[in-house]
Amino acid sequence: MFDYTAGEVDWFAGGLPREGRTANVVRAGDVARQDVGTCRLTERIGDVGRRGQQTYVVVNDQNIVLGRLRMEALKADPDTSVESVMEAGPGTIRPDEPLESITKRMQARDLRSVLVTYSDGRLLGVLEKRRAEEALATAQAATDGALS
Repeated sequence: MFDYTAGEVDWFAGGLPREGRTANVVRAGDVARQDVGTCRLTERIGDVGRRGQQTYVVVNDQNIVLGRLRMEALKADPDTSVESVMEAGPGTIRPDEPLESITKRMQARDLRSVLVTYSDGRLLGVLEKRRAEEALATAQAATDGALS
């Protein structure tokens, strides 16, 4: 057993001010959408589906990510529990992940989005590949303009 002590990575991941030579690097947490639909394990698909979104993140009472509920799962019997049709333990990244590296991985793996969580597993949001690519292009144009 051990006690976790937050460090520099947690500082960056928490969206707190950055300084130093990498302070201006655009990171996943800077671009992730935070208006993400969430649901609980014990909810019924019919109740969740009426909320009108295509995907949901399954979280517990502390907002810790437990799974992902995709559009196909929402077609299950309305009385089915979220837990029985969710994608358990989805891959996540941390908010301090440099946007350029995660975007390249998303492109290589043909991922449309990835969940962004704090180091303790709490949900921050969803990073969409399209938004990440647009943010990188904007950052690159700003850098090119500053060098001209």
